[in-house]
Amino acid sequence: MSRDFTWIQAIAVLFEGHRLYVGAMKTGTWDDAVEHLEITLDGEPVHLQTDMVDGAKWTSSRVPALSVTRTKAANGVLVALDGKFSVRVNAVPITEEDSRVHRYGVTSEDCLAHLELAFKFDALTDDVHGVVGQTYRLDYVNKLDVRASMPTMGGDASFTASSLFTADCAVARFGTSRGNDGASVMSELAGVTCASGMDGKGVVCKK
Repeated sequence: MSRDFTWIQAIAVLFEGHRLYVGAMKTGTWDDAVEHLEITLDGEPVHLQTDMVDGAKWTSSRVPALSVTRTKAANGVLVALDGKFSVRVNAVPITEEDSRVHRYGVTSEDCLAHLELAFKFDALTDDVHGVVGQTYRLDYVNKLDVRASMPTMGGDASFTASSLFTADCAVARFGTSRGNDGASVMSELAGVTCASGMDGKGVVCKK
């Protein structure tokens, strides 16, 4: 899709006892040359090169498989955990035109900075769930009204969590022990070529 009005302010990633946060900071007037991304690992800030050079890379001494690489001089990174996932993240503002059409409520004090996200997962089980996760299930049926100007999925009772890092929603799969059916990885993943550049074997989702 050339235009996609779904937007997210922050994401939290739980893995191997660690907590990764990636969010767009609140800002009044947007300046693309100014960094609006906030990234932390286990509560500690992730610092990329201060000159914000495209291609600058940060790796964690505690989690060697985790890396954050700049894809733009500011407001663009690729977060990757080897063998697990890659997330391409861009911080962008809501434009005045989008705000007018969709009544977002952009003001002079808040441009509603948010994240554009592209996910690639290297391995998923067929028990995957969640607002986006359920769309990767082999038995998923799309019930959205595609004729609506802004389709709404709903499902608050299933997907609401008490906080960003709390996996207590009704369909949470994180940290649970399952039998062989739940642990069987979908190994027959197609090779994917994506306009974002996140090519390879796996699943790519742009939201």
